[in-house]
Amino acid sequence: MRFLIITHVLHKPIENSWFAYAPYVREMNLWLKNVDEVEIVAPVTKQLPSAIDTAYKHDNIIFTQIPEIAFVSLGRCIRSFFSLPFIIFSLFMACKRADHIHLRCPGNIGLLGCLVQICFPKKVKTAKYAGNWDPNAMQPLSYRLQKKIISSTFWTKNMTALVYGNWQNQTKNIKPFFTATFNKADKVTPTPREYSGHLKFVFIGGLVEGKRPLFAIQMVEKLNTLGYNASLEIFGDGILKQDLIAYCNSNSLNKHIIFHGNQDKDVIKKALQTTHFVILASKSEGWPKAIAEAMFFGVIPIATSVSCVPFMLNNGNRGILISDELEKAVTEVANHLQDYNLLAEMSRKATLWSQQYTLEGFEYEIKKLIVA
Repeated sequence: MRFLIITHVLHKPIENSWFAYAPYVREMNLWLKNVDEVEIVAPVTKQLPSAIDTAYKHDNIIFTQIPEIAFVSLGRCIRSFFSLPFIIFSLFMACKRADHIHLRCPGNIGLLGCLVQICFPKKVKTAKYAGNWDPNAMQPLSYRLQKKIISSTFWTKNMTALVYGNWQNQTKNIKPFFTATFNKADKVTPTPREYSGHLKFVFIGGLVEGKRPLFAIQMVEKLNTLGYNASLEIFGDGILKQDLIAYCNSNSLNKHIIFHGNQDKDVIKKALQTTHFVILASKSEGWPKAIAEAMFFGVIPIATSVSCVPFMLNNGNRGILISDELEKAVTEVANHLQDYNLLAEMSRKATLWSQQYTLEGFEYEIKKLIVA
């Protein structure tokens, strides 16, 4: 079987290997266990792999390079516009060669892939929509178009589109799905936390506006002003890092806020085993792995009600759903901090739920999509 991957993810060639964003590649490696030949159509960067990148594991990879496209400035718009014919032609030819077409959405390349796949109604297709599938969410036009195209049984044939969360009134193209990071062997009974002393919070993700890392910092800052002994460890990097460090310096938060940068899975896994809470106040999410991974080790999530987060937290029974207004969010967390028994029960429920989703189960479900 020739398996085609169409993605916007930037790829980095090193010798005879292709590196890209590790969580994405680790998932794709599970898909690739079931195929003979792989073609990847994606943009390439000259940057060297970082701590959050890893390599594909397959002996027969064909890489078709296409330009990266973006519409964030006039110059980028012009370059992207003139790149479109070449990209569409490359996608068309790759789809023609493929036995199985796999789209990674949402993204600009994913949108073009959604359009091109219409020309191949008889070919087997899967799509992974890693963003927020909530039909009522406010999203860019390109995201909405991708959702409409892959949902449509008229335009898109032989498609299984994997989405996060169970949503009403979906077509037969749509399949609720999940993701996983840890193996069955990683399952442990978490050490009971003590919630009356030093409270350890963690933020895991990109230091970008959409993830709202400043919100997490300010939440811990305000909890300390209320008399709690709280600290926050930040795992991740991004364009806001220097601004966040400057904020911590100017507000004398350095003893409470620690920046670790990008770290590999084992470092984060070790940190989660002694952490009390994970904060994720994102504006939008798909399946927030930072929450699921933390819950696996008994960490209580504190998160806004976006995408499938209420489902993950069972509407507040295995985590704390907060307002997107800082003062209200701090009050909601402080109220929960008064009930140690409730927190212990949340931690237990979080672990039981998250440990259902192992890599073994994930791999089994993926295999059914390919060999069906």
